[in-house]
Parts: sequence; C-alpha cells; structure tokens
Amino acid sequence: MFSVQTLIDDFWPLILAARFTLLVSGLGIALGLVIGAIVCAMALSKSRAARIAAAAWVSYLRGVPMLVQLLVVFFLLPVIGIDVPAIVAAVGTTGIVASAYISEIWRGAILALPRGQTEAAIAIGIHPRDSWLRIILPQAVALSIPQLINELILLVKASSLVSVVGVMEITRASQAQAGVTFRPLEAYLAAAILYLAINLCLAALGRYLEHRMAV
Repeated sequence: MFSVQTLIDDFWPLILAARFTLLVSGLGIALGLVIGAIVCAMALSKSRAARIAAAAWVSYLRGVPMLVQLLVVFFLLPVIGIDVPAIVAAVGTTGIVASAYISEIWRGAILALPRGQTEAAIAIGIHPRDSWLRIILPQAVALSIPQLINELILLVKASSLVSVVGVMEITRASQAQAGVTFRPLEAYLAAAILYLAINLCLAALGRYLEHRMAV
C-alpha cells in the first residue's frame, strides 16, 4: 500500500543529493558554454581545417550516447595516469557533451542574424572585433536563451547517468532509499517530483531571461 509518510521521509536525503545533481549540471553547462564558444568559432572560421575539426567534434559527441562517453572518460583517465574523483569525470563529460549542442545552438543563432548588420557596422568604421562583441554576440545570446535553457534542463535529467560511476545524485539516492525502506514506488516518485521542481524553476528562469534580453 502506498505510504505518504514514506514519500515525505524520502525527500530529505534526495534534497541533499540534489546538490550533486545541480553541481554536475551547473558546472557542466558552464564548461559547455566555454568549449561550445570555441567550437562555434571554429565552425564559422574561414579555415577549412578548423571547420572540419569542429564538425568532427560535434558529430562524435552527438552520435555517441552520453552514458558510453561517461564510462570511457571514467575508465580512460586512470589508464593514462590521471586519477580524479568520479564527480570530476562526471562534470568533465557533461561539459564536453554539452559543448557539441551549445556550439550548434550558437552557430544557428549567429547565422540567423542579418549579415547586413556586420557590413553596416564595418561601413561606419566599427572594428570587426567590436561589431562581433557589441552587436552580433549580444543578439545571438538573446536568441539562443530558450535553447540554452532547454539544454540545461536536458542536462539536469541526463545527470542521472552519473550515478553509474558512484556519484550520489538524486537518482542514486532514490535507489539507496528504495533499498533501505523496501518501498521503491515512494522513493522514485519523490525523485520524479524533485526533478520536476528543479526543471520548472529552470523553465521560469528561462522565461525571465527571454523577457529581459528580448531582441
């Protein structure tokens, strides 16, 4: 029989575990933004080699499941002499995978802007670098906010995969609770409610940023 009290009791350990879910997702998206910007610049570069490298990066990361990439990174690092905690491997993998999607989000946003803006900026004497920093990029970031928030929400859900390498995030904590109470329904339902609450907050943040940065 379903127990509401067990459901309530399961929330506290899951809330504690949510710190690692948010840590993996937050640091992962931050790392993804940095790497994604570099890959995006390479994809839009005049250098054919840079464009090929960017396309290969994106194709590999989007073509291989995140779980497989996480296991490869987790077991590869010790082989090459790099011993890091599981949380570091999880954040690194999450950020690298996110970079492929973020680079495409930004590339699409930049290509969607009228090319005449850059040409007009150069015509009135604005340096190309300044036109990118002050005209193109602010608009591209504003246009990409919905997709970036969507990517962050996807990362929060995908962070459940890091449980396989021992990170005590929400999913792994719910499994532990189910093992202690022998009531898996309440434990996994509590996890579902917590994931939903986090992602609803992120969606609200996205709508706020869209309003503030409307182009």
